[in-house]
Amino acid sequence: MELKKPYLLFLGDAADALAAKVAQGIKTWRPEYCVGQFRLENCNADCGLSDMTIQEAVAAGAKTLVIGVANRGGIISDEWINILVEALEAGMDLASGLHNKLTDIPALVECAEKNGRSLFDVRYPTQAYPVANGKKRAGKRLLTVGTDCSVGKMYTSLAIEKEMHARGIDADFRATGQTGILISGNGVSADCVVADFISGAIETISPENKPDHWDVIEGQGSLFHASFAGVTTGLIHGSQADALVLCHEPTRQHMRGLPEYALPEIDVCMETNLATARLTNPDVQFVGVSVNTSALDEDAAMSYMARLEEQIGLPVIDPFRQGVGRIVDRLAALS
Repeated sequence: MELKKPYLLFLGDAADALAAKVAQGIKTWRPEYCVGQFRLENCNADCGLSDMTIQEAVAAGAKTLVIGVANRGGIISDEWINILVEALEAGMDLASGLHNKLTDIPALVECAEKNGRSLFDVRYPTQAYPVANGKKRAGKRLLTVGTDCSVGKMYTSLAIEKEMHARGIDADFRATGQTGILISGNGVSADCVVADFISGAIETISPENKPDHWDVIEGQGSLFHASFAGVTTGLIHGSQADALVLCHEPTRQHMRGLPEYALPEIDVCMETNLATARLTNPDVQFVGVSVNTSALDEDAAMSYMARLEEQIGLPVIDPFRQGVGRIVDRLAALS
């Protein structure tokens, strides 16, 4: 799927800033896509964009209203419906990454059909994907992998793409989750693809390209997570990665949501990912480790990363504290 740009970001009745993290992510990474934000009276979040009515947003060129707020259960609130209908009638498409589908709401479906607009439930694929073929394709690819879920794979991928663009390197972020799709405007939510077709979906969104072009593919899950290792495996094989970046959060006591599963050792995790990735690219290599040190103070963070870097012999960085320049240095050497 590909969303029409620019966007009006819908913050609705977000209880706090965290509830509007999708909208904030879009504003942070793709500010050029955003014309403004729409907030209800009881909204407690603010992305720092101009507050606009639906008509003001359309006049400013908005093509899609993006639901950038997530509530408990991922439902589309009854209080939102009139605003969403108004956006459709004014000429905008709607896009959402919530569990509750836009296309399951009769009033929105009827209004979209009447006005020739589109409803994008980005969590759910809109096309059939082929079975992967594993054939070598031109272009270069980086995939972020993790010791666990929710350790910064999307943030790291977007930071790498941004740094590559700043250096004039031809690169594209390839989204594999709903938030990434809303940030970039296209991609596939891999966790909603039937298992047999995950690798084929990744081959589809990262097709053959120019020899010096990099696709920076957003990773999902972890090979060591008992719930989501299957999605990770499909991503690794379909990406046919030339380079891997390991993402890690060092204060975790166990795998996210699985208290009986300990986090893997870094060296074991790296070797397991390499062994899996060699099926479709025997020349794959790690180029660095991205550490989310938000739970550590400055001294503890720097000390931890220095020790890990000495252990593995690769750049170890926190993309938020330090940027990803040293990882991109290694990627540039592979080009």
